[in-house]
Amino acid sequence: MAPNDSDLTATLAEVAGEARAPAAPIARRQRTEQILHGDRRVDDYAWLREKSNPEVLAYLNRENAYTSAMLRSTETLQEQLYQEMLGRIQQTDLSVPYLLRGYCYFTRTEEGKQYPAYLRQRYSGAASASPGAIEIASPETQELLLDLNALAEGHSFLGLGAFEVSDNNQLLAYSTDNTGFRQYTLYVKDLSTGALLPPVAERVTSVAWAADNRTLFYTVEDAVTKRSHRLYRHVLGSGEHTLLYEEPDERFRIEIERTRSQKFLLLNIASHTTTEIHFLPAAQPRGSFRVIAARQDEHEYYADHHGGPDPDSTGTFYIRTNSLGRTFGLMAVADDDPRRVFWREVIPSRPQVMLAGIGVFRSHLVLYEREGGLPHIRIADLQSLASNPLADSYRIEFAEPAYNASLSHNPEFDTDHVRYQYESFVTPRSVYDFDFATRRSILRKQQPVLGGYDSSQYLCERLHATASDGTQVPISLVYRRSTPRDSSAALLLYGYGSYGISTPVNFSSNRLSLLDRGFIFAIAHVRGGGELGKPWHDAGRMRNKLNTFTDFISAAEFLVARGYTSPQKLVIEGGSAGGLLMGAVCNMRPELFRAVISHVPFVDVLNTMLDASLPLTVGEYEEWGNPQIAADYFFIKSYCPYSNIERKNYPAMLVRTGLNDSQVMYWEPAKYVAKLRALKTDTNPLLFQINMGAGHGGASGRYDYLREVALDYAFLLTQVGLAQ
Repeated sequence: MAPNDSDLTATLAEVAGEARAPAAPIARRQRTEQILHGDRRVDDYAWLREKSNPEVLAYLNRENAYTSAMLRSTETLQEQLYQEMLGRIQQTDLSVPYLLRGYCYFTRTEEGKQYPAYLRQRYSGAASASPGAIEIASPETQELLLDLNALAEGHSFLGLGAFEVSDNNQLLAYSTDNTGFRQYTLYVKDLSTGALLPPVAERVTSVAWAADNRTLFYTVEDAVTKRSHRLYRHVLGSGEHTLLYEEPDERFRIEIERTRSQKFLLLNIASHTTTEIHFLPAAQPRGSFRVIAARQDEHEYYADHHGGPDPDSTGTFYIRTNSLGRTFGLMAVADDDPRRVFWREVIPSRPQVMLAGIGVFRSHLVLYEREGGLPHIRIADLQSLASNPLADSYRIEFAEPAYNASLSHNPEFDTDHVRYQYESFVTPRSVYDFDFATRRSILRKQQPVLGGYDSSQYLCERLHATASDGTQVPISLVYRRSTPRDSSAALLLYGYGSYGISTPVNFSSNRLSLLDRGFIFAIAHVRGGGELGKPWHDAGRMRNKLNTFTDFISAAEFLVARGYTSPQKLVIEGGSAGGLLMGAVCNMRPELFRAVISHVPFVDVLNTMLDASLPLTVGEYEEWGNPQIAADYFFIKSYCPYSNIERKNYPAMLVRTGLNDSQVMYWEPAKYVAKLRALKTDTNPLLFQINMGAGHGGASGRYDYLREVALDYAFLLTQVGLAQ
């Protein structure tokens, strides 16, 4: 790319024919120096951390005003995009109901309302039947549990956390956050009267009912680091909030859950590399938790439970563990004495197949696997599991070259089906019930796409780029059949690549607004993610982190070489740790990209990982390294986007954050933008948008979210000359 070419680097204001663009905000420089490992670090913008400082808020507001002014010429396009995307959505709709203890639970959205309402109705059919085949009755028979629109009144943000119904179906424990800081307050609602009990607790991270319908177990986070670290027991109607467990190791976080069998409560204690699980019979809420297997460094295990034929009989813990190999295998042990010495192998670790999850039901075991970069769902009959589990098991067949399949909400233990979701770049999200007896998938609902969507007009492909070390990096992409392959098309390349998280090949009706204007959309499934299992994650974390960035560059170069796009039409996008990816590759190869959209980007890695008081920091030493160690310090510094900004040309950028972000603090992108604006030598737009009332996930309301997407799309369409 020629960054100063007048046809490509004109500002958004100049594209609109304006004579002069507004002046960009310039952050005040205040020199701060720190020395560690003999290395002197100078930070001119550390003062932007002072959230309560009026000067900081004034600067952020100036950035928002500047972005608005620079994008004013796109307001008509933004409105057009918003109406297009809104027009594809069935605004008044019902979700597919799921069955739980004689009730069908579902959500309802209504035109004009930002949030769904949560409802249920009684179900009189067989307990094992699929409620997806049942028509939701008239509103008179529906019971309103929560209306998030009512709860959101007076707030610009609303997030729902826990949603747990007691065994007798009479009490609902739920939690909400109205700031975006992911700080949830726990409530209990009496569903028989509609009465709301006083708030139970603040900063709640997980909730589970005991079997007595009056005892709640909940976990809370530390007020400073937001690490989930304490487990409490609360008896309704009493002032009792008994502290049962406190995790002292700052690498670990805790979570409480109830097994699908309903027999046990599980306290899951996990770092990024090690786990430990404690269990308690749900019918004995005043009993003591016992440990399944004491923690051992680098040993990860996760448990689910299969109940015996009657409540008092011995059942089985099925344990997904990496003790059999890095791709995990499956073991089993009796629930009355689950010491590790008694674990028996059920499914071995398979080098090419990642056992990513399990679901235990009365008659069947459901395995969630990843192989060749794609997800698979395997079904095994528990009666044959002990003899030859893999030989007698089978996978649900999926035909498209790239897709996403995942287990859906399956709360019932005694059932004759498993619910899953399937989608691809061209197939809208679809809910299926897989019948164990007939081995058939029954479509319950496919996401409506209004406006005459025709999937046959789009092509989905799965390609592989060769990384610098010879590794094959998967790429998933989609485009209209009419889009040329002569390097003239614009292409949006998305990436993430951290924490072992797989980037799903999902359907987006919003994305059609790009595809129908000639864009190609692609995902680079780079190392550091989980697409090819835990080894793929290992190959892109700690001292292997550079692979994440070079894989993405290799994918971009491959797409250019194959004629899908050119550097003048290549836009890249990522968020959070994917924002780190954006910052790193722009420092490494800025000439390769035309424009960048970076959401809540983790770009000040070195300073954040040096501050143990921040949320996530200590626990993430196992993902990034601990910069208090010299070797880790200098390796992190070598790729940290903020530390490596140079006086050179950069692509056009739109950077987004939320003032109440609890994962990546707002000041990381604020400092990044301030330093970049001071050093970059090009005239490309650098825009910074701050949602002053939201957090890491952006806007919570569905219409507000569409407005954000419309702004992003208007920016990138303008940058590649497709704004007409």
